[in-house]
Amino acid sequence: MSNSIQNSVFTLPVRVYFQDTDSGGVVYHANYVNFLERARTEWLRECCGYSNAGLMREFGVVFVVRSLRMDYLKPAILDDLLSVSAQLKDVRRSSVVLSQRVLRDKDVLVDAEVCLVCVTVDGFKPVSVPQHLREKWTT
Repeated sequence: MSNSIQNSVFTLPVRVYFQDTDSGGVVYHANYVNFLERARTEWLRECCGYSNAGLMREFGVVFVVRSLRMDYLKPAILDDLLSVSAQLKDVRRSSVVLSQRVLRDKDVLVDAEVCLVCVTVDGFKPVSVPQHLREKWTT
């Protein structure tokens, strides 16, 4: 796939707040998952034209995390301004794979790959990615 959505990298600025850190002022490891989720949500909204609520209303589907691989490389600390990116890597029948990173300036703090499965809102059964999104992502 070599489309503009896949080739583009969406970036969301995220400030590290006190609530994100442990007693030493270092971001607690699980909070990176929240940062990645926010970036994916905003990527979907800005790059694809849909909010999660919009996908539920229009198509009756939502994307849920099937797998998440994260490499923690360096710590973020209180008051850091981070850039959390999301980039489409692959579109499959009922799933999509995104590459994500958390950066502080040019330093990569976290490198992640997330597989999202498209499921029905009523029953969470896997279904094909809606054709409208598939076309947007693959052409």
